[in-house]
Amino acid sequence: MNNIAILLLQDGTVFYGKSVGIEDIATGELCFNTGMSGYQEVFTDPSYYGQLMITTNAHIGNYGVLNEEAESEKMQISGLICKNFNLNFSRSRAKTNLKEYFLKNKKLVISDIDTRAVVRHIRNKGAMNAVISTLKHKDLNDLNRILQEVPSMEGLELSSYVSTKEPYFLGDKKAKYKVAVLDLGVKKNILKCLVERNCYVKVFPLNTSYQHINEWNPDGFLLSNGPGDPATMKKVVDEVKHIVNDGRPVFGICLGHQILAISQGVSTYKMHNGHRGINHPVINLLTKKAEVTSQNHGFGISKEDIEKISNIRVTHINLNDDTIEGIELKDKNCFSVQYHPEASPGPHDSRYLFDNFIKRIDNYSKR
Repeated sequence: MNNIAILLLQDGTVFYGKSVGIEDIATGELCFNTGMSGYQEVFTDPSYYGQLMITTNAHIGNYGVLNEEAESEKMQISGLICKNFNLNFSRSRAKTNLKEYFLKNKKLVISDIDTRAVVRHIRNKGAMNAVISTLKHKDLNDLNRILQEVPSMEGLELSSYVSTKEPYFLGDKKAKYKVAVLDLGVKKNILKCLVERNCYVKVFPLNTSYQHINEWNPDGFLLSNGPGDPATMKKVVDEVKHIVNDGRPVFGICLGHQILAISQGVSTYKMHNGHRGINHPVINLLTKKAEVTSQNHGFGISKEDIEKISNIRVTHINLNDDTIEGIELKDKNCFSVQYHPEASPGPHDSRYLFDNFIKRIDNYSKR
């Protein structure tokens, strides 16, 4: 861990640190997560696909790695930037240390970076691309040429890289409910929350048609989280329009929430920094109760557009910046939230939303 590592930002700002593990170059949009725990879930969340992650917590790796805490089959971030990278861990249940985990996944890590300074910089300037390098023979000019070729997150479709290629099932085939999940980059714990509620789940690739999903005759539909710019996913939006008009309950999460909004004529926009952490306060406008939520998104839905559409009710608002965090369609059996109700990691204040989804299924079946 003694080799010099470089972090070069799109605006020319440079930070120096030390390399951990493999020697390589990694690029992507720079984003930061404020959670003090749950780093393994964050690194394996498909919504982070292709992004460079800054962890604001000073210590990373201190409780090791446990296979059951992965949200997908592999690490999804393109690289990690941190302050203190721990080689040892204190948790007896952990199977290995974080360095071995990064080596196994062939992902780049640089440590001893002043992460507070980096976060302050991009909070002021906004999200931007960056490159990290541990290769001694690469100078700043070389890295800058590489960085200029990295595409902007705005206009980038990424769900196709993380969605399943073939349908698969979870849960008991004899379960009370059948739920079809459109996989835009789904986390394992979202599926577990459904299975725990007596659901037999079939996960479909993102390019699956409504007609094909409907052949399975599900009781409800879930539109999952995922990475990238939702405005690029026009074919998915077209199929979601059919799903929305079906009549059976629809629950959208994160990217699924944005896709649902687009299907109703609401535009999306690239946020200045996005929301990424496990302590974002949200107010439920229906219950008047506050929730501490787990979030990971760089795009939002337009409040101005929603104000012009009579069939959309805003259900949740972010208490930090007043952005929209939840909606429901007044004339359709659909609702969605921008945050992650499975909260892995994070507090479980919002898991009631899965119960609300099941209640909608029950009410529909009683018709």
